[in-house]
Order: sequence, then C-alpha cells, then structure tokens
Amino acid sequence: MRPIRTFIHQNGIKLLLNAEKPLYDLTKGKLAKNRFLSSVEVENIGTSVKIVKETNNATYIAKYKEDGTIDNGDFKILLTTDMHLDEDYDLNDKTFDRIFKQIRDNKPDLVIFTGDCIQSKFQQIDAIQFAEWMEKIGVYWAYVFGNHEAREEKSYYKYLIFKSLVDYPHCLSKFGNKDLFGFGNFIINIMNSETELKHSLFFFDSGRDVIESHALNDNVPLEYVNSYDYIKPGQIHWYENELKSLRNTYGEVKNSLYMHIPIPEYKQIFKLDENGDYMRDGNGELLREADKQLIKNENADILYGRAFETVGCSKHNSGLFESMKKNNAVAIFSGHDHVNDIAFRLENILLVYVQYASYNAYNLGNYEGIVSLPEKDWQQGVTISTVKNDGTITVEQKMNNVYLI
Repeated sequence: MRPIRTFIHQNGIKLLLNAEKPLYDLTKGKLAKNRFLSSVEVENIGTSVKIVKETNNATYIAKYKEDGTIDNGDFKILLTTDMHLDEDYDLNDKTFDRIFKQIRDNKPDLVIFTGDCIQSKFQQIDAIQFAEWMEKIGVYWAYVFGNHEAREEKSYYKYLIFKSLVDYPHCLSKFGNKDLFGFGNFIINIMNSETELKHSLFFFDSGRDVIESHALNDNVPLEYVNSYDYIKPGQIHWYENELKSLRNTYGEVKNSLYMHIPIPEYKQIFKLDENGDYMRDGNGELLREADKQLIKNENADILYGRAFETVGCSKHNSGLFESMKKNNAVAIFSGHDHVNDIAFRLENILLVYVQYASYNAYNLGNYEGIVSLPEKDWQQGVTISTVKNDGTITVEQKMNNVYLI
C-alpha cells in the first residue's frame, strides 16, 4: 500500500503545483502562495561531479576534468541548515535567494542541508517544490532530517518527505539500512581515482526527542525522556562497520559526519562547572556580546564564530565522539542552534556549527528579546568545507551580509 499511496500523493502535489503556476504568475504571488519558490530566480550552475557507483546506503562520486579523467584536486562542499520554511513567504523568498546566490558565487561540488528545513504545514508540497528548485540549479545535494520535520521516527509522512527528496536525480540522500533508527543514515564517498578514496561523508538521522522505549533499550535515564535525542548505538555500530568494510578495500579512510542535533562534546567549547552546567560571566546574565555570554574553554582551539546560546544537545552521551577518535574522523557538522556558528578543534577533530539560513526563525535580529543587532551583524550564510587531496578538511564562513544593498 505504501508505494501506491506515495505515488498518488507525489503526483497529486506535482499536478497541483503545475496548475497553480499560472495563477501565481498572474497575481504576482498574491494567490497560490504555497508556490513561493516560483519568485526566486535561479539558473543552472551545473556540475563536473559524476556518480561512479552506488550501493543500498552509499554513493561514490568524483569530480571530472574536461578530458574525462578524475580530478583529484580540492572538492568543495557548501553547507547550510535550518531554513525553517514557514508561512512568511517573503522571508522564505529571501532565504532561498541568498542560498542560490551563495551556490552561484561559490560553485560547490556538493551542497549539504543539515535539517530543520522543511517544516511548514505544507511539508509535502514544500519538499517537492524544494527538490525541483535544487534540480534547476543542477548541483548534487544531500539532506538529513532535523528535529522539526517530523515527530515520529518512521512515520509515513516522514517517509513521504524523504521519498519526495531522494527521487530527484541530483539528491544523493538515501533511506539507508532499514534496521537503523529513523530515515537517512547513508554515506557519500568522494573518490580521488577509481581505486583511491579521498574522503567518506557519513549522514545520520539525529532524531527529535528521547522516547521511553529507546531509553529503556539503551539504558538511558528515564528523566531524559522528551529531551533532545541522541545517536543510537545501532547507528554507531553501523558507522564503525561501514568504515571497517571501506578500510578493507581502500585502506585507512578519513571521514566526516553530518547531522542536525549537535553531540554533547559541542558543550566543551565552554567551561562547565562541577555539575556540568555552563559557567557564565560574573553576573550570570545573558549579555548582548557573545564573548561575554558564556566563558569559553581555553583547551578548545577556536577557529572562528560566535555563540549566543547554550548547546542544544542530548543529555545522554552515546559515545559517538569516542568512536570518531578511533576511526580517523576529522570533522563533525551540525545545525540546530541558530545563533551559534562557532567552529573549534577538540582532540584533533573539528566540531562545526553549520551557518544557518533562515530569516523567519530566531536570529540575531530577534533573539528572545536578548539580542537585536543590525542585519550586517547577523549570522545567516553558508559554511564552505574543502576536502583536500589527502582527505583533510578546511572550513570557512561565507556570510549573507555581502548581499546587503
């Protein structure tokens, strides 16, 4: 029944979108507002990346030169997060206008979205509309779920959102192993040659909230139920087993991880007291200046960024970071905390907050009545991650304020 139901849903939405296009154009967006992406002009950027091969949970890709040989030079990844599509269509337009301009100007080989992107009451329509919009740009892209797209770990509507994305030819996301938590645990392997693996990208569904059945199965304190979710032991075992398999074929593999909810180690950017609580400035109040809000940990090597809020991670540490240290991981990328955009190095691993995209979610112009800064000081933008020939990674910020008139 699921394939038939999905076929009807998807094609019904496509028919609706096509039927509404003339009405949207005629009324200049006053009617058929759910077609908001029609107003965001894009052009085909194209790509020199090709799919080398695929398995059930992995895609192997490479960048090619004009002569048809694999280009083993730098591989550029553009990341953004938390688009928070909502019913404020003007701000949605602004969000997507800036995303396209960043793609156009940076010309990435791959674009990654780390969750909380499609969450309006028209989620199914927005998923297809978004995927079609990305296809017009013509670059490869990948998507992982945040905590807001769907409330249940494997509900039909969560399945439908993901299916509406992965059906498009430039989307490299996969449902992955059906026995794992959630949807969208998959791998993208970047090749240096047909026999040399440059870098492996691991994607995880980081869930929403801890539920009682998982807490009981994983020996998690029941008082953590309904707090932010954690990466499950099965997902960690999958990560380790897949790397073992890759090592058997390609030797040691540098890798990075992508998810929405940050892991608890992100808290180590700040000093914590003996109870694990954040140490604040002398008067204990949230201040407008990020550097005075929370006391930074001098043992963490900060590359860049500001932090205006505490880390919204799980209270339960399932051990993913310890596994990363043993398995040649070089970086982890997360979204979720909009007004944190710090990147720092901890025990030789980069922990990066992806630059977020939304203009209609909380930001430095409207953060809980605490911060109200001019737009030139806002954090919306993208993160550029460059994978070098040896599999190492560099990261940098690209802010949207360059597009201010």
